[in-house]
Amino acid sequence: MEILAQTFPFLPGIMAEIPLWSFLGFLIISPLLAFLSFGLKKGEQPKRGLDKPKGKRYYFLCALCFFESFFLLATFMYMATSRVHYIWRWERVPQYFWISEDQSVTSGYDGTVDKIEDAPSGMKIMTIKPSDGSSPERLELPAGARLLVEQGYTVYYGEHLATHHVSKPGILLTGLWITFTVSLWAIGIGIIVGLVTGLCRISENPALRWWSVLYIEFIRGSPLLVQIFIWYFVVGTVVDELLSQIGLPAIPQFWYGAIALAIFTGAYVAEIVRAGIQSVARGQTEAARSLGMTYWQCMRKVVLPQALRRIMPPLAGQFISLIKDSSLLGVITVRELTKVTREAITSSLQSLELWFVCALLYLALTFALSVFVQYLERRAVRR
Repeated sequence: MEILAQTFPFLPGIMAEIPLWSFLGFLIISPLLAFLSFGLKKGEQPKRGLDKPKGKRYYFLCALCFFESFFLLATFMYMATSRVHYIWRWERVPQYFWISEDQSVTSGYDGTVDKIEDAPSGMKIMTIKPSDGSSPERLELPAGARLLVEQGYTVYYGEHLATHHVSKPGILLTGLWITFTVSLWAIGIGIIVGLVTGLCRISENPALRWWSVLYIEFIRGSPLLVQIFIWYFVVGTVVDELLSQIGLPAIPQFWYGAIALAIFTGAYVAEIVRAGIQSVARGQTEAARSLGMTYWQCMRKVVLPQALRRIMPPLAGQFISLIKDSSLLGVITVRELTKVTREAITSSLQSLELWFVCALLYLALTFALSVFVQYLERRAVRR
């Protein structure tokens, strides 16, 4: 150790900063996990091609290398974050997932409590008569609210009138739900658009083929952010103006964002569908047509089921990218996960904790989608 300290004078300082859990991970936990995974692996690895079959020792060394490198990465991240001049407040993060607190109802006028009534739904209706003679203010208090004033009391602006307990999803869960919903709509619409466009792409009709090529090249050749702006500020302005002329309400920005993502994804899905269809041997189509099937019957019963098994992995990758691309919808005020994270950071100044949590929530969505697609692949293979 003295020779190492003389050769590398910076080594003692670094060793002193390494936490105890890192040493335990390298010396005890990693070998233990590798041994457990080694024990769960029964028999030898299957022979692949001309390679020699791999034994349990090979698997154990690979597992040990994985766990050691994992703890090495965790140690590096810990040491890097500990050197940042930043006060970590992880205990404040749960409040952004679920809100459970007492909230107060305040008066917006100087006046008198005119009456307090019980509504059939269990709510309480409080009527305040302003002192300036303006129209009375009606306040709806939720069931179970605790009144702090009585009928006939004189109240002032900002005075607390009642308190009630609030338990609801926080801003991060709300943003996560909107991200999931807009992604689900975009995936559904994108599959339909991509399937139709992919069939038009290989159609013998030149009009359909040229329009599909024009759509695919335009969408893939322009940034998604620009397309979102076009859909919201150009198409949305025209559509909302037409709807206002016939007395209909404007379309929420949520739907413009979902359509922008769906049209963008549809172009890539179309190329994936085209490649999947063309990967099916031509003899399959010829055999189906020789049995008297029409073109659409051949596509539906013979070609598309085979192509679907082959295009599932690239489709999963495209849909995972769509979930991450939904973070751009904050520019048109869609309160998805990234936008609500920025809002939480603005009010709390907890930038690092909330960005880490935001990344983990995106990982949860994309990983769940990946596992679901793998399940569909295994089910399709069994059939």
